[in-house]
Amino acid sequence: MPLWERLKGGIWTKTRVVGAGLVLVGLVAGCAPSSPSDLASSSSTAAASPSDASPSDQAPAQAAPTSAKPSGAVPGPASSAAVPPTLTPEAQMETDRLLILAAKANDVAKVRELIAAGGNVNAKDDIQDSAFLYAGAEGFNEVLELTLAAGADVRSTNRYGGTALIPASEHGHTDTVRILIAAGVPVDHVNNLGWTAMQEAILLNNGGPKQQDVVRQLLAAGANPDIRDPQGRTALQNAERLGFTEIAALIRSR
Repeated sequence: MPLWERLKGGIWTKTRVVGAGLVLVGLVAGCAPSSPSDLASSSSTAAASPSDASPSDQAPAQAAPTSAKPSGAVPGPASSAAVPPTLTPEAQMETDRLLILAAKANDVAKVRELIAAGGNVNAKDDIQDSAFLYAGAEGFNEVLELTLAAGADVRSTNRYGGTALIPASEHGHTDTVRILIAAGVPVDHVNNLGWTAMQEAILLNNGGPKQQDVVRQLLAAGANPDIRDPQGRTALQNAERLGFTEIAALIRSR
């Protein structure tokens, strides 16, 4: 049917302007719809085109906000270290007693447990041994480290008036001596017998490699070999008198 006849038939008046525009475009292209239903289909297609969509319809979808923390987020402050419980006087005495016994048995796990329970590493038994002093004297280094971490008094003394360093030096506990020197135990303390750690290292042992190492450490820490024993002898004089030539050489070369 000619274009004029289609327009005359009222189709134009029943179709949206945009639909008529599509008809005209279609005619120019040689593919005009052949019936009013074709025009209606074309009209509905035009109505759904992007040009008719509202601005909000055309906007791209927004990503939903996320509450996830960035991978580099700084963690919150760590919880504070556990504080030992406050014990009654009776419970404190019993805990301290058990702690000293555990230290004397070199029971590292039990010592750790009793310190955590409030045991005092400086508490002494009836012969003036504390967990710290005994561990130092006997070379129980793991127990010793625990007592130092728990606030051991490095200047405390045993029943002989000596620091933990003096018996450790006498026994040749080289690693223990190193720990005690680093902890700040005084190297020139004189006990009730009138001996320093160096004098005991010489007088009460065999002058062997361990004793030589102890004397070397004491000298490096600034110990004074000229402090005399009750008989008026220096450490050098005692080493020479006992035939400890290696120790005597160490003292001369200081």
